[in-house]
Amino acid sequence: MTFKDHFSSYAADYRENRPQYPPKLFRYLTSLVPQHEKVWDCATGNGQAAVGLSDHFKEVMATDASADQISNGTPRLNISYGVASAESSGLEDHSIDLVTVAQALHWLDTGKFYQEVRRVSKKHGVMAVWCYDLLSVSPEVDALINRFYRETMRKYWFRERYHIETGYSSLPFPFERVAAPALSMSTSWDLAAITGYLRTWSAVHNYMEREGNDPLDLIESDLESVWGNPEEVKRVIWPLSITVGKVH
Repeated sequence: MTFKDHFSSYAADYRENRPQYPPKLFRYLTSLVPQHEKVWDCATGNGQAAVGLSDHFKEVMATDASADQISNGTPRLNISYGVASAESSGLEDHSIDLVTVAQALHWLDTGKFYQEVRRVSKKHGVMAVWCYDLLSVSPEVDALINRFYRETMRKYWFRERYHIETGYSSLPFPFERVAAPALSMSTSWDLAAITGYLRTWSAVHNYMEREGNDPLDLIESDLESVWGNPEEVKRVIWPLSITVGKVH
């Protein structure tokens, strides 16, 4: 399985237009490990999870196979960004307290990656992965975006998207599972922020490459109609699907 680079061409947009993970998530993950020396955020992208983890761990090793994503990583004194594959991190044996993968496990060769997780994890190491599917704003907005997702974008999604829709329950996870709390991401966005987020969808970029135009033009007027005042800020929520396990 080779690295599937679907996001490097718009790494900066991804950094600016994706929601942030809740602080409660990182406090929970920190509580699972006895030591807080070093965490590996694999497939870090632009470092959204790495930044949250940096408040709780002495050192964050944030790796991604995409040099463009790494170059857009949010800097922190205790975050070390590096270009590396999930299956060959270059990290020392048994050096990591916690391994995390945010919204990216479905792109990895899980068999080889899990071998790497076992190699780098300490005796009491923990593995945590999470993902989020469709956003929720209001019944009217949700219905329009859901139709755009399931009908207009249907044939432009990569097949790995299925694992997001099932909350990673369709992927193997060979570690002793730990119960995780029900958490969600939330933010307050206006209409421009919503459309900026939709343009980070891999299916939207796939559509643009194949069809030569922006699919958001197909729903722009309807979205404006159901939103109302485009400058009005609305609450946006994404439920998180969290899977956690003890590595050894």
